[in-house]
Amino acid sequence: MKPDHPAASGRLRKAPENFLDREGIRTVFAEGKRGRRDFIRNAFAAAAAGAAVPAALAQVNPVPTEGGDPNILTLPEHTRGLGQPVVTDGYGKPSKFEANVQRRQSPGLTQTTQSSVSFAPLQSLFGIVTPSGLHFERHHQGWWDIDPSKHRLMINGMVKSPKVFTMDEIMRLPSVSRFHFIECGANTGMEWGNVAVPTAQYSHGMISCSEFTGVPLITLLEMAGADLKAGKFVLAEGADGSSMTRTIPMSLIRSGEVLVAFGQNGEMLRPENGYPLRLVVPGVQGVSWVKYLRRLEVGDQPWATKDEAVHYIDLMPDGQHRQYSSIQEVKSVVTTPSGGQVLLDKGFYNVTGLAWSGRGKVRKVDVSVDGGRNWRPARLETPVLSKCLTRFNIDWIWDGRPAIIQSRATDETGHVQPNYTQLRAVRGTRSIYHNNAIQSWLVQDNGEVKNVQVS
Repeated sequence: MKPDHPAASGRLRKAPENFLDREGIRTVFAEGKRGRRDFIRNAFAAAAAGAAVPAALAQVNPVPTEGGDPNILTLPEHTRGLGQPVVTDGYGKPSKFEANVQRRQSPGLTQTTQSSVSFAPLQSLFGIVTPSGLHFERHHQGWWDIDPSKHRLMINGMVKSPKVFTMDEIMRLPSVSRFHFIECGANTGMEWGNVAVPTAQYSHGMISCSEFTGVPLITLLEMAGADLKAGKFVLAEGADGSSMTRTIPMSLIRSGEVLVAFGQNGEMLRPENGYPLRLVVPGVQGVSWVKYLRRLEVGDQPWATKDEAVHYIDLMPDGQHRQYSSIQEVKSVVTTPSGGQVLLDKGFYNVTGLAWSGRGKVRKVDVSVDGGRNWRPARLETPVLSKCLTRFNIDWIWDGRPAIIQSRATDETGHVQPNYTQLRAVRGTRSIYHNNAIQSWLVQDNGEVKNVQVS
């Protein structure tokens, strides 16, 4: 159906952007430490109800039913007057009317603000690129703004000539630019046991997608004379106080995909994203994209560092832990309509969302509006790139009755996004990481959209 159809009158009220204040976050964390995981869900529900925006505010200047529209009949000030001078701000900023579109901090998942998470507002974004200022964050010891003139990158281990590079030396080497998503392994982690959070920002917002610019890591290893046969792994070490160290398989590096990046979305990396240097490991969970990169060591076996032997491991149903499960499997989420939003009219809506896979390109996305009983193929917007977010959309006419909206992605390797029953049959319910189950949004008969789980 085309948007100019007579039934195309669907309006949508945006989701509230913020649910918990600082005191609420402290309370949620305290209760979480006592094992009351359901407290997070209940606190979100109560806060969401209190934050609901009156329907009237959704249309501050509605079109009159008769008598003409004053917004057309009367020329506004910006049409009659002189505008702002050029370069009032040396670095451009969003409109004041978009001030609510922000990253939001994790509600009590971590003890300190330095070791914490912020979520990208997926429901407010378009296309596939995340603006640098809205890129999700995960820190283990806070962020730093490092002087690039003092920053160094060391390469050692199984190499003929250990090297130390300055930023100038790295940036004058031939570089490449590629679009890739980065997703925290714990994205959607609070939903393993049951519904916990209300909006797409909190359920799936630990993912972003950017154009990254840098030097292929294989180039630097070859300059150091790395043993690319006996050396099967590289240890990446960050310069922040958490001593973030991760093992990267040499097979990924030899492909040329792994970058030592200094650029993001056409400018230098932001400090929160690892300025002045970070690792880009496409398709692999974000913890391996080591920020403030300072050292790379070539070795012949995995290092089993603290963040791969104790953290970022998957607790399986039999009680064993699965290690080195880094690939982010095929996944998708509908961002409109999604939790916290309200459909104000019956009629036409464009259902849209994002799909991705750490194994390559997204091949197709199917969408259901009846809880998975029937599926229709969605349109994939171009470009469709490997290990990158892909935007999809599909036409839908809402008849005013309850509906459950889902998306199911399939990647080019044939992997299909599972539902919760399929995922839990293999992984159980006690995990934290790598939840790629199908997301369900319930559209109630009053138009309010809720987060639900469908078996």
